[in-house]
Amino acid sequence: MLEPIFALVAWSLVAWVWMYIVRMPAMNKAGMAPDDARHVVALDKLPSKVRAVGDNYNHLHEQPTVFYALALATHLAGLADGLAIALAWAYVALRVLHSIVQNTFNRVLVRFAVFALSTLALMALTLKNLLALYA
Repeated sequence: MLEPIFALVAWSLVAWVWMYIVRMPAMNKAGMAPDDARHVVALDKLPSKVRAVGDNYNHLHEQPTVFYALALATHLAGLADGLAIALAWAYVALRVLHSIVQNTFNRVLVRFAVFALSTLALMALTLKNLLALYA
C-alpha cells in the first residue's frame, strides 16, 4: 500500500517541475517579474495552457490528501489486501491521467470523467475499509 502513496508523491513532484518549466518562460514572455506573482491572481495574465499546469499542481494537493490519509490508515490497520492495493493503484493511475489531460488538451468533460472515476476508486477503498472495520 505504500507504493501507490510514493508513486503519487513522485507524480506530484513531476507536476511541480512541469509547472515551472512552462510558467517561468511564460512569465518572462509576459514581462512579469517574480514579485509580480506575489498574489496568484496576477498569474491570470498567463496563457490558459500555462495556468492549467499550475491548476493541476494545486489539484494534486486537494483530494489526494484524502487518499494519502486513507491509504496510510489502510496500511496501518492491516487492511491492505489485494483489492485495497488495486484500488489505490487505480486512484493513482487516474490522477496521473487527470494531470495529463489537464496539462495537454484540457477538455473539461474528459477531465471530469477521469476525476469522477478516481473519486469512485477512493470511495470504494473507503467503503471497503469501513466494512472491514465494522463488519
